[in-house]
Amino acid sequence: MGKTKIEWATTVWNPVAGCTKISPGCEHCYAERMAKRLAGRYGYPKENPFQVTFHRERLNEPAKWKKPQRVFVCSMGDLFHEDVHFQDISIIWWTMLWFSQHTYMILTKRPERIIKFFEYLESDIGGWKWITEGGTNKRYYKQWKWPLPNVWIGVTAENQEMADKRIPVLLQIPAAVRFVSVEPMLGPINLIKDDDLYWEPTKQQWVPRIGLDWVICGGETGPGARPMCPDWVRDLRDQCISAEVPFFFKSWGDWAPWYGDEDDGCPGDPECEEINCSGCRKARFWRFTGGGPAGYEPRDVLYSVRVGKKAAGRILDGQEWNQLPNKL
Repeated sequence: MGKTKIEWATTVWNPVAGCTKISPGCEHCYAERMAKRLAGRYGYPKENPFQVTFHRERLNEPAKWKKPQRVFVCSMGDLFHEDVHFQDISIIWWTMLWFSQHTYMILTKRPERIIKFFEYLESDIGGWKWITEGGTNKRYYKQWKWPLPNVWIGVTAENQEMADKRIPVLLQIPAAVRFVSVEPMLGPINLIKDDDLYWEPTKQQWVPRIGLDWVICGGETGPGARPMCPDWVRDLRDQCISAEVPFFFKSWGDWAPWYGDEDDGCPGDPECEEINCSGCRKARFWRFTGGGPAGYEPRDVLYSVRVGKKAAGRILDGQEWNQLPNKL
């Protein structure tokens, strides 16, 4: 069983592994680093270990798990990468349907392909392939609930640009749970939209738009890890509280908040003001507190210091935030 240290899952399942970088959050990809260590073993190609690969031999892994699991699907890649054929994805979808005692959480940076995949499933060839791969007669196709209640779909949104690009597409996708992973968090993100109500002519009333069911947040780890401002995290948590959306804080990453003075035992370099320079273990974030004319506002300062993931921990304002959707 693919046990994992990922805080919001109990296991991982990688019927597809490998990916290519498409946005700033990919810069220091942990999966790519791990694939390089595994090159030539466990199905990872020796010459190009992070090449997108469909591992048919792993399809039966969910059958071996005796207890229901929260499964991070394709933690070592992106199931909806352009190099993954819809025929292969349909077989994976069938597997998730058949072993429905588990909850499958799919995270992608390519939500547009999910829409195209569902269109493929609706076609004759897609629907037939999906149902016959498991040896079941096609007439049972419509007996299954849709969307599958045990499959959650999410997107990565490491900054505001990616949130604005990917989340609107996610909200068009039929899913039991729609979630967003703000990891690594590379800047402040606003998930609250002014137009959260729309006029429903059939009901003759204003109704809420479809929204997110869950938000995950975390900092970056590993070589070159970029710091995360504590106020970015607090603001995102407060947005979730306001919208009554479960919030899960995964970890600070390699950088921990520092609440003392610079000369009060701070392990960072007090002379360095760069956010992320080579060899520095301290980041400085300015906080504008208001109360003055434009350009002259009083300022406070927040510090983050690089101490490693274990030392940084996952405590936010005195507590862990482990909220999950009530679908479980």
